[in-house]
Amino acid sequence: MSSPDRSHVSSASPEVVRDIAGGEYIFRQGELGTDMFVVHEGRIEIQRTSDGESRLVAVLEKGDFFGEMSLLEELPRNASARALTDSKVLEISRPLFARMLKDNPEIGVRIMRKLSGRVRHLDELLDAALRDGQGTRNEVEEGPVAALAPTGPPIPATLHHEESGVVFDIDLAAPVGVGRRDPVTRIQPGVDLTPLDPERTSSRRHARLYRQDGAVWVVEEIGTLNGTFVNGKRLETAVPGAVSNGDHLRFGLVEFVFRLTGIESPQ
Repeated sequence: MSSPDRSHVSSASPEVVRDIAGGEYIFRQGELGTDMFVVHEGRIEIQRTSDGESRLVAVLEKGDFFGEMSLLEELPRNASARALTDSKVLEISRPLFARMLKDNPEIGVRIMRKLSGRVRHLDELLDAALRDGQGTRNEVEEGPVAALAPTGPPIPATLHHEESGVVFDIDLAAPVGVGRRDPVTRIQPGVDLTPLDPERTSSRRHARLYRQDGAVWVVEEIGTLNGTFVNGKRLETAVPGAVSNGDHLRFGLVEFVFRLTGIESPQ
């Protein structure tokens, strides 16, 4: 449940915008539905009921989408969606969704990535259950997060957000993900832009920093819509760009200065 292209969302016709009062259900588990929704304002909780017990799956905020499985498969809702606060959601019908995909195929890539993440999460839960005889409640609710394998000796570096003073310490012995935390899969990137990007100009999985052949590189993930920039130059999606000490990196509208620890920045 990540964010479609915000430019397409904002251009949606007014009749698809729904006001939802706090406590009101948008849909309930088991209902038929052919629309998906995007949170425009407020907070939406996703609940799933099993054996008579309701469990919180996720809390979604502006830019997150939900309900796409019923839109894609024409099956009953597998969870309920309820507004935690007074909210606005964009209701996307199948015809509108088809137009959005035609205008921007990367929206489809984002949805496939999200569904793939759910399958991976279920595989991890199954592996944990097989190892332990049965999965614990904590594993089911939190889920293990696979770590990236180290690729060499530690290479300490920082990303300095000069506007706020926030500094991320990173270690390029392994690839470092840059993006926003995902409330559904609970995957959190090594550089979490969530508190620095209230307008959601960056993607959930926006880019990766890594080391190769003695150099540092940044590569934009497929499905990123608002760009990755090195010293003001936009990178092509999936084409690595070299990063040097003191370079300015921008993910969406969030800009950092990259510094290798112990090396002075160029004047």
